[in-house]
Amino acid sequence: MELADRTVGLLLSVISLSIFTYYTFWVIILPFVDSDHFVHKYFLPQEYAILIPVYAGVTVICFLSVFIGYIMLKSKRKKA
Repeated sequence: MELADRTVGLLLSVISLSIFTYYTFWVIILPFVDSDHFVHKYFLPQEYAILIPVYAGVTVICFLSVFIGYIMLKSKRKKA
């Protein structure tokens, strides 16, 4: 099982590094590149640089709230 854990860890690290590199280039470097440069076709419009993390954060907070509420209700039923 150790090899599988290391493989999953490596895969998650590579995915995280790729997303970080893409987002950093998109938000920090791309605004300084001319708008008619070919590299712009590989990136979404700039307004999505704010919208995607905001929607992801709201979704995570909603799922966490539902999960915590479910756990609290479940533990309350066990005591009663």
